[in-house]
Amino acid sequence: MLYITLRQYQYVVSVADTKSMTDAASLLNVSQPSLSVAITRVEERLNRALFVRRKGAAIVVTPFGHRFVQQARALLQSATEIENITEATRPVIVGCFEDIAPWYLTKALADLRSQFPEMTFQGQEGRFSDLAKAIREGRLDMAISYDIGFDGSFNRQKIKQVAPVAFVCAEHPLARFSSIELHQLNDQSLILSAEDLSLGYIRRLFKELRVKPNIEHRTSTLEMMRSLAAHGSGVGISYSNPPSAMSYDGQPLVTIPISTPEALTNIVLVWTNLVDLDPKIETVLKALSTL
Repeated sequence: MLYITLRQYQYVVSVADTKSMTDAASLLNVSQPSLSVAITRVEERLNRALFVRRKGAAIVVTPFGHRFVQQARALLQSATEIENITEATRPVIVGCFEDIAPWYLTKALADLRSQFPEMTFQGQEGRFSDLAKAIREGRLDMAISYDIGFDGSFNRQKIKQVAPVAFVCAEHPLARFSSIELHQLNDQSLILSAEDLSLGYIRRLFKELRVKPNIEHRTSTLEMMRSLAAHGSGVGISYSNPPSAMSYDGQPLVTIPISTPEALTNIVLVWTNLVDLDPKIETVLKALSTL
């Protein structure tokens, strides 16, 4: 519990600056007796003297008082900054699902900074649930993501439609196909993302198509999935498709498009519908819709 109010901190700083109860009271537009009582109460709460007050002499700040005033001044400055926060001055923060951030977020930030040099932009990567929570709490203004994990409290705008791909080693029997259907993975050892919402989405897709997955590995990163697949540990399935025929550790890797129509999904721009859009954010959303 806080026992000293911001107003009392302001009183202390003013007395320290003016070295006079009379002058401080005038600046603060309070009576001198009221100011004196307030300072006494702060000192009693701290059980330490902030000032040496002698009749007819200037007020002297004690060593403890100097340390206290320094921190009180910083506190008042922070409080002032909080009160002065406006939508016009804060940065626009764009989130992105971390697997696709290297292709979408970096480009988005570069384009926005070029189009709106007078504005400040920041980027933030995250998983589906992290992005949704950050938007709800106002820590993100919008996010670029697969349309997974965002309920009816979010608006979304389609950026593009994407199909999943399968990652296999060069010697894998599926490597000779130019594309495959999900039903061809019935007897295969699969490598899937360990992210709960992503895994749940793939499981529901398999269930709808009556494909029985044999999940051999669950990975926390896309590159770990690709590396396991390149070493022959199974078939990795992902909607993120890096433009490389090598895994992170330099092993050859074959990427096969999955042509099952039901597997198509969207990359979307999402933002909350719980508040009215600030005109600045609306302008940014329109610019990002052309990614």
